[in-house]
Amino acid sequence: MTEEESFLRVATYVEDEIGFATSHYNDSYLKRRLSSRMRRTGAADYDEYFDILRDDTEEPGELLDALSINVTGFFRNPDVWEGIRSVLRDLSAEQDRVHVWSAACADGREPYSLAMLALDDPRVDAEKFHIYGTDINDEALRTAQRGVYRSTRTVDIEDQLGFLSNFHAYVDKHENQFTVTDRVKRHVTFAKHDLINDGAKSGFDLVICRNLFIYIDNEYKRPILETIARSLRPDGYLVIGKAETIPPQLKSAFSVLDGRLRIYQRE
Repeated sequence: MTEEESFLRVATYVEDEIGFATSHYNDSYLKRRLSSRMRRTGAADYDEYFDILRDDTEEPGELLDALSINVTGFFRNPDVWEGIRSVLRDLSAEQDRVHVWSAACADGREPYSLAMLALDDPRVDAEKFHIYGTDINDEALRTAQRGVYRSTRTVDIEDQLGFLSNFHAYVDKHENQFTVTDRVKRHVTFAKHDLINDGAKSGFDLVICRNLFIYIDNEYKRPILETIARSLRPDGYLVIGKAETIPPQLKSAFSVLDGRLRIYQRE
């Protein structure tokens, strides 16, 4: 069996037995995440890792965690958040209730950023806003619900929160630990949702789904974005990652609000 055949055997097993849709993701992304788990388990190659995956009852869960956690942060790409601020202001002025979906939200820092921005901006009525954060990873969702984050050698939480002039109004800091306050948490609900396999939601005024599509094969981007489009009300807003684009077949469903920041509006 060639190395590529061995990789495909692992990927097929993960999709069929663990339920993670490997066929929708770029091979380069899958191989990076598999290599990480192979190093941790001491597997010399894909064949050896396949045996570990099949025989070790804990490894499927560890692999699923590795596959489904992507890079996130509070107020990642501050220029995009200034664009989101404008959207929140418009929605606050136009709507009696505002429903926001942070899709593939990882450990919750994006939906909490949304809630903090709504609370912090004097031109936004935060009481109108409810934010729904979803992800496929159970451990990430548990972290999100706890709302406790720690700085490390590579992640400076205080620097991330510095987008706000006074983040201490929304986050309690104790040494290198940062805890989101109940004032913020009450605007956010978390739940498990798989954008690839689960159905559309409904009635959202704003959907933020950033930096997922860079990992997805082109042929599968369209059905995921169709799910998101069906989840948005007419004139609702969509924000995707700065390195991502709307597929040509779906461009008629969205008008460009800010091409540089990748902010769109549902037709």
